[in-house]
Amino acid sequence: MIAQPIDYVLIAWFSLALASAAYVAYDQFENNPEPAIMKWGFVLITLYMGPIALLLYVMADKEPLPGTHETFIRPLWKQGVGSTIHCVAGDATGIVAAAAITALFGLPMWIDLIVEYVAGFLFGLLVFQSLFMQGMMGGTYLQNVRRMFLPEAISMNCMMAGMAPVMSLLMMGRDMRAMQPTELLFWGVMSLGVSVGFAIAYPANVWMVARNMKHGLMTQRDGSARSKAGHSHTGSAARKDGAHAHAMPRSGAGAGDSTSASGMFWSVTTPQLASVTGITLLGLVAGMALPALVVNLRLGAHDVGPSIMPPGMVTGWDTSGDAMKDMSAVLPRNVTAIANADAHGDQTLAGTLENGVRTFSLTASVTRWTILPGVEVDAYAFNHQVPGPRIRVTEGERIRIHVHNDLPEATTIHWHGLILPNAMDGAAEITQPPIPPGGDYTYEFNALQAGTFFYHTHAHLDRQQSLGLYGALIIDPKVAAADLRADHEYVLLLQEWLQREGLTYPAMPMEGGLPNYFTINGKAYPSTDVVPMKVGETIRIRFIGSNNIFIHPMHIHGGPFTVVARDGVALAPAQRFDADTINVGPGQRYDVIWKARGPGRWLVHCHIGHHTTNNNSETKGGGGLMMILDVSG
Repeated sequence: MIAQPIDYVLIAWFSLALASAAYVAYDQFENNPEPAIMKWGFVLITLYMGPIALLLYVMADKEPLPGTHETFIRPLWKQGVGSTIHCVAGDATGIVAAAAITALFGLPMWIDLIVEYVAGFLFGLLVFQSLFMQGMMGGTYLQNVRRMFLPEAISMNCMMAGMAPVMSLLMMGRDMRAMQPTELLFWGVMSLGVSVGFAIAYPANVWMVARNMKHGLMTQRDGSARSKAGHSHTGSAARKDGAHAHAMPRSGAGAGDSTSASGMFWSVTTPQLASVTGITLLGLVAGMALPALVVNLRLGAHDVGPSIMPPGMVTGWDTSGDAMKDMSAVLPRNVTAIANADAHGDQTLAGTLENGVRTFSLTASVTRWTILPGVEVDAYAFNHQVPGPRIRVTEGERIRIHVHNDLPEATTIHWHGLILPNAMDGAAEITQPPIPPGGDYTYEFNALQAGTFFYHTHAHLDRQQSLGLYGALIIDPKVAAADLRADHEYVLLLQEWLQREGLTYPAMPMEGGLPNYFTINGKAYPSTDVVPMKVGETIRIRFIGSNNIFIHPMHIHGGPFTVVARDGVALAPAQRFDADTINVGPGQRYDVIWKARGPGRWLVHCHIGHHTTNNNSETKGGGGLMMILDVSG
């Protein structure tokens, strides 16, 4: 799934990895005089490490001229490359397979790391080292298991000390698609982890080759089962009869030398062996445990899903999986509709009259919505509109609303400020079970009040309402008050958005979650509405705090307005007051009447300067929460 720029990088990387592996496979099996186990080791490592492994193959192992392989691979650093390749090929195969399986089962990351270590160690020891190398090493299978147990443990400790923090910090970091084996990012993290693990394991493997504990690169010609080790250095000279570099006997071995299970001598003292083993164990423990100070290793792939956190979002070792899901971006693959760029929200919803009940239908879905030319958000929308369609009824009517949920998560609808039966209130898991994806629910109640109200989700409120699940509900009085009539009416719903790098996140009042776009009726200035008026006319503006975060001081240029209603309740004449700015908080509604006193383009806007910008910049004099009352003479 393409959701971030890193996805394009990964496509390019794995294309190079496949091409590199194809070349290494062809050259190894057609041209390079090497035992089959090393051929396969290089192929596997190139699949995991891509061009990096190709470089290692060309620089350390590929025969430059016919008949020169033995001489070419002799330097110790190249022998260390061969030993590490063989080790990592087996270990990484076990680790990657275990990581994919544990993720599919949703096991916590800390268990995942332990399973990966065990699987990588056992596969490397029992299969790659002891089984595949038995014909070359001699002895029985069990002898080879005993012989290679400690060298494999040292190498595996180093490997996992490098891989574990890479996997933990990246998989549980900002983009947790890395936890899902079905995502390309998972394999990208595996590739990087193997590369880091290889780098950490390399010095230990060089030391073990030098101490006769492991083999390095070898030469095998004409299909012979006998191979020649390519290195020649103190204590590790290759035998002319084709003996391997690992566990080779030394004449006159000193009392400080260790003896392998097969009777072969390692050129290493017991204190040296204990020190190296101990430091690799410390590295292993640190690599697996220290990430728990930063990320929550108690979570698994099922807990977080393919969540992508906004840039700068602060998470820690105690952040829950549910919190991560709520803060995460809308995945572009979940978009089921794309609204026209010039589409407007808050369109009056036509209801039907069924046996005396005014009936409406709402469908919640993921819709791509344009808030500015070139700026789109992946919104949660009712009927593919942001805001959702306006429901308008008359006081005393019985209304019924059928709701269908096409979102990837459960939802509800709350009818904000209404007097209604508790069962119809829409509070998820309190007054009703949430409407599951693909599910339906019907709300029905009497419109007992008159005024400006709105509806919004009440399941994961901080996520879903921030993403667009809200709309106006206007209940007209049976008898309109003559002194509250106006020549024009405008319903104004406020919203805050967080859109970065092509992804839409729910705006939240926390680090990394603050909004960078602001809209009136789903559009940011200069794409907001322009309302034409004439001098002397009046307009009733219904301000609705359908946003989640800020109090917006809404101001109208050109003279004061009269506040005539608050939170759906009409103010008595003695309670009304004049103002030029009114603070509209989340959930609040104010009805004001403004008179056009003179011609011109008069602004309606939030008086917090930042809220009249688009992603921190102005366009044609402003942005965000601005609209124009265009008064002609």
